[in-house]
Amino acid sequence: MNTDPGYCGACLAPAGDDETCTSCGQHRLLRHPEINALSIAHIDCDAFYAAIEKRDDPSLEDKPVIIGGGKRGVVSTACYVARLYGVKSAMPMFKALKACPDAVVIKPRMSLYAEEGRRIRDMMKDITPVVEPLSIDEAFLDLTGTERLHGAPPALTLLRLQRRIHADIGITVSVGLAYNKFLAKTASDQDKPNGFFILGRSDAPDFLRRQSTRAVYGVGPVFAARLEKDGIKTLDDVLKRGEKAMAERYGDSGYRLVRLARGEDYRRVSPDRGRKSVSSETTFFDDIADPAELEKRLWRQCVRVADMAKSKEVSGYVVTLKLRTAAFKIVTRRRTLTEPTQLADTLFRVGRELLAKEADGRKFRLIGIGISDLVPGGSDPLDLLDPDAPKRAAAERAMDKARARFGEDAVIKGRAMRRPR
Repeated sequence: MNTDPGYCGACLAPAGDDETCTSCGQHRLLRHPEINALSIAHIDCDAFYAAIEKRDDPSLEDKPVIIGGGKRGVVSTACYVARLYGVKSAMPMFKALKACPDAVVIKPRMSLYAEEGRRIRDMMKDITPVVEPLSIDEAFLDLTGTERLHGAPPALTLLRLQRRIHADIGITVSVGLAYNKFLAKTASDQDKPNGFFILGRSDAPDFLRRQSTRAVYGVGPVFAARLEKDGIKTLDDVLKRGEKAMAERYGDSGYRLVRLARGEDYRRVSPDRGRKSVSSETTFFDDIADPAELEKRLWRQCVRVADMAKSKEVSGYVVTLKLRTAAFKIVTRRRTLTEPTQLADTLFRVGRELLAKEADGRKFRLIGIGISDLVPGGSDPLDLLDPDAPKRAAAERAMDKARARFGEDAVIKGRAMRRPR
């Protein structure tokens, strides 16, 4: 007999003392002593891109599905069937197909995914205005104070939302419920797919002690490897080292890790967090070493980033060039501007200078460009050392208007064939 409060995941009825639901007879009871006191949630769509493709093509239901580019690209998303073979996001496609040769590879339909992501986001906002997006398919929610509005505690409201998304969108989501953002995100990873996991103040400390440092959101592979080299593999190891020793050895990262290991996270769910960057990249069919050809590919990505920035009415202070070598090593170079930009011309000129220092005969398989440190609106360059910059900015905006009126082919194809100097 279990006397913890809870709900049936099948019919949403309150859980009784039995191990099965007294209303529907199902065994999907969600219980926790703090279930009605927690209000911070993280919702993550399960293998989102692949789930949308399987929804639209039922013949794919039981097949391993990989969303990504061609043989030269990388995996964007793999369904859970493909993951059983070891396929992971960001894995080179040739490695994924070697691990799972029978996989069905589908080119991403980003416009569709974005549309469905917005629908899910709107459903989240129906239950609380405090929604902080992390990506197209996941977000934090704060349901504090929503009990009177929905006539139910946050846990039951989230169960209803989970069912609504499945009914209206046709995919599943996993929910983590806790008392802060770090624990909510940690919880949502524990019971996938279509899961609902709760971490309260009573059970979080023991749960966290057992977790690997690699499972902590924000601990990258380099930091994790450094920790393991020092004999720190779990959060229990972190706590045993102590706050002072971790801070002395690893700086702010060590201090932060100790606090997370104790379940401490005082960040608020912020609906105004907004987009942090705008970027675009492309993987080549054949490796490229020729600087002129790399510049040509760079220019196309600059146009794509500029188009996205203009459509979102943002500009960025930081320009980042991304390259991936033939050996899959990632190279990133950044430059901070004195004025924010959203112009392809400015992006290309900065990106070309960064590229010139890297195009030393090495072969590259990917190039990308992006802007970050975003601010609302656009900004034309005011560069006393480049008096022609305002003229080029005006010309670019005139071409934008022409493309908007007559279509993409009206201007872009001709300009993309000649790189600006």
